[in-house]
Amino acid sequence: IVLVVTIFILLQREDLRDRLISVFGSEDLHRTTTAINDASERLSRYFVAQLGVNVAVGAIISIGLAIVGVPGALLFGAVAALLRFVPYIGIWIAAALATVLAAAIQPQWTMAVSTLILFIVVDVVAGQFAEPMLYGRRSGLSPLAVVVAAIFWTWLWGPVGLVLSTPLTLCIVTLGRYVDRLNFLTILLGDQPALTPAQMCYQRLLADDPREALLQADRLLAGMPLIDYYEQVVFEGLRFARNDALRGVLPSEQVARINQALRDIVEDLESVDDSRHVTGDESSGDGAATVAGTTASDPGAVLCVPGRGAFDEVVAAIVAQLLVRRGIACATTSYEQVRATRAAMVDAQHTAVICVVSLDAPESPPYLRNLVRRLRERTAQAVIVVGVCGSRGEEMPLTSDDPNARMAATLRDLIDECAGARVT
Repeated sequence: IVLVVTIFILLQREDLRDRLISVFGSEDLHRTTTAINDASERLSRYFVAQLGVNVAVGAIISIGLAIVGVPGALLFGAVAALLRFVPYIGIWIAAALATVLAAAIQPQWTMAVSTLILFIVVDVVAGQFAEPMLYGRRSGLSPLAVVVAAIFWTWLWGPVGLVLSTPLTLCIVTLGRYVDRLNFLTILLGDQPALTPAQMCYQRLLADDPREALLQADRLLAGMPLIDYYEQVVFEGLRFARNDALRGVLPSEQVARINQALRDIVEDLESVDDSRHVTGDESSGDGAATVAGTTASDPGAVLCVPGRGAFDEVVAAIVAQLLVRRGIACATTSYEQVRATRAAMVDAQHTAVICVVSLDAPESPPYLRNLVRRLRERTAQAVIVVGVCGSRGEEMPLTSDDPNARMAATLRDLIDECAGARVT
């Protein structure tokens, strides 16, 4: 029945394609066509790769059986290649047939054991090494999804469902990429990461598991600069944390634990070798400056002032670390100290650059504007750089009335502005 239906589907594939488009996506032909093309390309690549692996397995088994001495080695190799299209059990049906024949031919069981070992070794090598390397992410299915799909379709349609389980599930997952209501299928069964690196980092911090967050940092830093990791992962995660803190769902004890965990991570990343990702301009500096022992009165030191947000002090510590890695002496203070002393700790003669960092910067809250004004009252000549988390091209309300103040849209811009302000 399946064979007959397949023949009729192939004979009328254009008509069936048009009918499917009319049923599922006639209002958005572009998305529907893209989905069909994506599914067909994935299926084609999957079948070609599977055919190549199965033919190679059949050839190796034929050669191995011929060496062992099993008659009909070529036939058993062809049977193994065909049956391997049936997931999980197909290759073992072929192995059972060849092993029974070998046992019947040689009473000493040597040929039968050698035949069974040959099938086991070849299938393990093909399944654990060759297929993952060739398929990669081509199929778009996670390994667990393949197993679950095989169980479901076998329960639904029996052996035919087992043969069709991977192609059918691949079509469903591809459909979920383009249909919003079915997107959960792509998340559950697809091979794409379920969480972004920023979401994973924040989730691990919520779960009081900074060790895994640090392991994630080590993996990501193998392919990206430290400054990009801080901006794209840590700061994005802190935005989630900040929103939860503003909604009141994060108790103060948990906020303190997250801050402490992030400080530990920042300290651990202080010794990261970032030279392979750093350009010539970024590596140029004034030498090996250190934060320890540096004060706001040291000539050329950048004073980092955090906002009053729940995580702004961690952000200031990250900015200070990056400035030090650029060879820029840096001193840090706290929002409470600035507010309590009305910026009295700022040395008007020696402080050339003041860096105000806060996750609240894009929203320009009144307290942050007052902070910038207090700092300006204390020193008229210092360059005040306000960041981070702004958006390019937007108005800069915190610094629009101050010709000697700047607002950085990104973390990289913030470091460059501080470095450029010291030079000028």
